[in-house]
Amino acid sequence: MIPPHWRDGEVAVLGFARSGVAAARWLASQGLRVYASDLSDSPSLRSSAREFASDRVSVELGRHDTQRIGAAAVAVVSPGIPPDEHVIESARSHGVEIVAELELAARALPSTRLIVVTGTNGKSTTAALTGVMLDAAGIRSQVAGNIGRPLIEIAMEDSHPEWAVVEASSFQLHDCHTLTPAVGVVTNLSPDHLDRYPDLESYYADKRRLFANASGDSVWVLNGDQIEVADMASGARGKRLTWSLQRPADAWYDPIARLLMLGDNELIDRSALRLLGDHNVANALAATLASQVAGVSQQDIADALAEFQPLPHRLAVVAEVAGVLWINDSKATNVTSSLVAFRSMDRNFIALIGGRHKGEPYSPLADAARPFCKGVITFGEAAPRIAADLAGECNVVIADNLEAAVTIASDTSTPGEAVLLSPACSSFDMFESYEQRGQRFEELIKSL
Repeated sequence: MIPPHWRDGEVAVLGFARSGVAAARWLASQGLRVYASDLSDSPSLRSSAREFASDRVSVELGRHDTQRIGAAAVAVVSPGIPPDEHVIESARSHGVEIVAELELAARALPSTRLIVVTGTNGKSTTAALTGVMLDAAGIRSQVAGNIGRPLIEIAMEDSHPEWAVVEASSFQLHDCHTLTPAVGVVTNLSPDHLDRYPDLESYYADKRRLFANASGDSVWVLNGDQIEVADMASGARGKRLTWSLQRPADAWYDPIARLLMLGDNELIDRSALRLLGDHNVANALAATLASQVAGVSQQDIADALAEFQPLPHRLAVVAEVAGVLWINDSKATNVTSSLVAFRSMDRNFIALIGGRHKGEPYSPLADAARPFCKGVITFGEAAPRIAADLAGECNVVIADNLEAAVTIASDTSTPGEAVLLSPACSSFDMFESYEQRGQRFEELIKSL
């Protein structure tokens, strides 16, 4: 589990947010000496640092001691630190082994079988659905990773689950070297995080880490409608299962009968799935196949699908105010995700878009806007760029901030319409997270 040479010196934990704190805690519990550091220095980080009143853990905030890290036996890297960050490059130049928190957790849970869900969009919903299906079957499992709880936290528990469903971002996969999922799921692929990656291939290369240790026992659950997904899995050993919204597959959607199908068997009627949009049908089909591999019966899968509620900030209906439906899709932090949201609408709507630019053009939103979008209200750092990209294609208004955007939308919407917050941008210009942005949106709706 722990290579002997890790005990010869300190373990450096880079980044002291939630995954870094959890990694430091687990490493200390194994008797290792830990140096944890973070460039930020905030009250919440200081509060976390105070938890470690131990000689085994040293925490430094506001800087990374590159000399100390360069002498470490291994560095455990939080996903928020880019691989080209100076502290990472310095550690590599000194021959320090670099591992991701996800890699560390997988090593710490040798008896737990992992269902690892990656892709550009739909990861959280697919992971959550899979977890609900495993619970319905009475299978001991946990849901962790990018969906909220670091996987390494599960290693701290007295008993480890039979299965863990892990949402894995490209950032989390980057320094995973021995990760071997029992089941790997790729929801879809499209450009994203081009503010961090130099090009699309670099982004896809991190996603491809999922297949690095494929074996004959591996099972891959893949989007059968995307050639990019097939190309990524090309050459990987193991069994392939596919789902499709366009044709019969291992799991598929029959649009004429409006049925979700598992092979030749009817699974559930579309009307019983309480999730907006075809993309959520795809997420449900992906979760169905992953759960079936873990031993969940068709009946338990169908029951879980019928009971599942939308996750917060993902095309979630907040309220209907004066006949106007307000929808929170704050999790849409890239253009592709907002395209999906636009295409899910079946009534006239006003779109609220904006935040921090991530490197993609916004012009693709114009075609998706045409059927029902009566206007776009944009806000945040990216507002001028969004307005320029959509000029002449959509009626665009620039608002000072989210509060002003909501006010304008409230004044210009009419009964029977909807207002959709689907930012297509990260939240970091005005908010700490997409969750905080979505919560603020909901607060504003409640005050209307």
